[in-house]
Amino acid sequence: MLTVHHLGVSQSERIVWLCEELGIPYELKVYDRDAVTRLAPPEYKALHPLGAAPVIQDGDVLLAESGAIVEYIVARYGKGRLVLAPDHPDFAPFLYWFHFANGTLQPATGRNMILGRLDLPADNPLIKAMKARLELALGLVEARVGKVDYLAGNALTTADIMAVFSLTTMRYFLPYDLAPYPAIRAYLQRVAARPAYRRAMEKGDPGMPLLLT
Repeated sequence: MLTVHHLGVSQSERIVWLCEELGIPYELKVYDRDAVTRLAPPEYKALHPLGAAPVIQDGDVLLAESGAIVEYIVARYGKGRLVLAPDHPDFAPFLYWFHFANGTLQPATGRNMILGRLDLPADNPLIKAMKARLELALGLVEARVGKVDYLAGNALTTADIMAVFSLTTMRYFLPYDLAPYPAIRAYLQRVAARPAYRRAMEKGDPGMPLLLT
């Protein structure tokens, strides 16, 4: 059986959500972060040489990297669901937004998080440049979901499953305000209304307030 190793408050929530959307059987193993360092516990780090979340096991397959895991699961178990075929008119936007999540949006939040821990002055050129990069990324998402219900069009796909973490749970690590982005807030409410998303978050991070506004 497919085993999802989920580190609390991490990108591995994507994999739990994917499995719930697909309705496939899986075993969920939840690991808590160290109360002091907020890092993964030793038993999680021992799962894979990278030592980071997410990680899955499927028979003899041990796989890390959330994008690779999402593609693996939909290829093996998705039966064409949550992805768009090459002949679909929205195939190119689907590919763009799927890769935008970890290629642009998450790196922008991660860089701002790291710089924020360095106690640099607000007018530092690098701080200003990285803040502008995040605002640009959020502006692109805002424009997109102001036109369509989901990133690839009017149906949820794995592009959304990849992107939502950076707009929600990542804000526990890098607080930022979504008030200037009403379309993103409306988009997150559509996500929040999905039973599979609610189930996934309750299973993976029970009791954690969801940052959906």
